[in-house]
Amino acid sequence: MNLSNHETIESQILFEDNHIIIVNKLPSQIVQGDKTGDEPLSEKVKRYIKYKYDKPGNVFLGVVHRLDRPVSGIVIFARTGKALSRLNAMLQKKEIKKIYWAIVKNRPFKETNHLIHYIYRDQKKNKSFITTNEKKGGKLAELIYRLIKSSDNYYLLEIELLTGRHHQIRAQLAYIGCPVKGDIKYGFPRTNKDASIHLHAKSIEFFHPVSKEKIIIEAKPPNDSLFRSFV
Repeated sequence: MNLSNHETIESQILFEDNHIIIVNKLPSQIVQGDKTGDEPLSEKVKRYIKYKYDKPGNVFLGVVHRLDRPVSGIVIFARTGKALSRLNAMLQKKEIKKIYWAIVKNRPFKETNHLIHYIYRDQKKNKSFITTNEKKGGKLAELIYRLIKSSDNYYLLEIELLTGRHHQIRAQLAYIGCPVKGDIKYGFPRTNKDASIHLHAKSIEFFHPVSKEKIIIEAKPPNDSLFRSFV
């Protein structure tokens, strides 16, 4: 175990106990392994657990939900099978409240809005598309946003995600003319220098799957000048 790796991931940990561990993901990290071959966050967390608790053999870690690679913020992992199955059920029942921040260039037409669309994923393009009508393969996508701050050039939206579809926030905001800063896949004109996009999973609220204690976690956004100007 490389101690420097352990220390790096430890600085990202927001909450941990015997059943769950919650991490503030960096925009450069992938949650699970993909075709890039880069080491995923899940493996870093496993290594951290193995080192910290001197665990023999393989470490169990269940991925409860994911964030796109260029997105930062809160990711929940399960340390036990019991926690994983219960958290999965809670997601299905919409019992986990997720709040995001998004920085966009264009001011939304309405300062607060409940967006309801059907969204379908093109696997080959790794992109999701919005339609106002249900069609084959389309799934209901809902979110509520509100404009909370503005500057001379950008707007900060706070978003409550009501369903968890592939690229949902990115696709729905682009559909109303407000692509996320840096998100060229969904219509923003240029990338961010670090390949991130200005979308951050800011907070999460739920009842612990085992203890039933109410958990409210907040994650600081990346330390870049634009987020700092709003925060």
